[in-house]
Amino acid sequence: MTAQALHQHQPHRPEDGHKLHGYPPGDLAIWVFILAELGAFFVLFTVYAFTRLKHLQLFAEMQRTLDSDAGMINTLLLITGSWCVARAVAAIKRNHCRASAHWLLAAIGSGVGFLIVKYFEYGAKFAAGINLDTNLFYTFYIALTAFHAMHVVLGMAILLLVWKKAMAGGYSAQDHHGMETGASYWHMVDLVWIILFPLVYVMR
Repeated sequence: MTAQALHQHQPHRPEDGHKLHGYPPGDLAIWVFILAELGAFFVLFTVYAFTRLKHLQLFAEMQRTLDSDAGMINTLLLITGSWCVARAVAAIKRNHCRASAHWLLAAIGSGVGFLIVKYFEYGAKFAAGINLDTNLFYTFYIALTAFHAMHVVLGMAILLLVWKKAMAGGYSAQDHHGMETGASYWHMVDLVWIILFPLVYVMR
């Protein structure tokens, strides 16, 4: 039997398909969801940008009242979280299950840090009497950042489920599809903030 014929008669293994069709990583359904979420944020960012053009002075003045240091800290936290998630996936591909779980826990911790910073940032604004009705800029600022914070919470919940399965030994080098699915969503959350931070806090 020739080598070609032998290859044709070999049984198909699930991991073979994973190697051939590993991109984009994770489940196809999560990518449909991610694209829908990115579409929603794109619409919101576009509306914000056009509204800002009509109220340049107001938006520029109000942007100076934001805590850009808090925004930068949160940017670093989410970037660190994405790095940790990437390390978790890399670890499980080497069958380092425990290390992978630890990296996931570190990523969840970065999300907790993000929410703590946001809590104090919101607290300072609300204590100063600022809310959604203060002016047009703060309507956008609170709505956009709160909407994103909801996605951070959802991303943390997904990573927590992935972490619990990882701790139970539910992933391996041959089967880590679910971990890649959770990682893909977390990277989307990070990407949105990387756009949101300069758009709302920095750009004049």
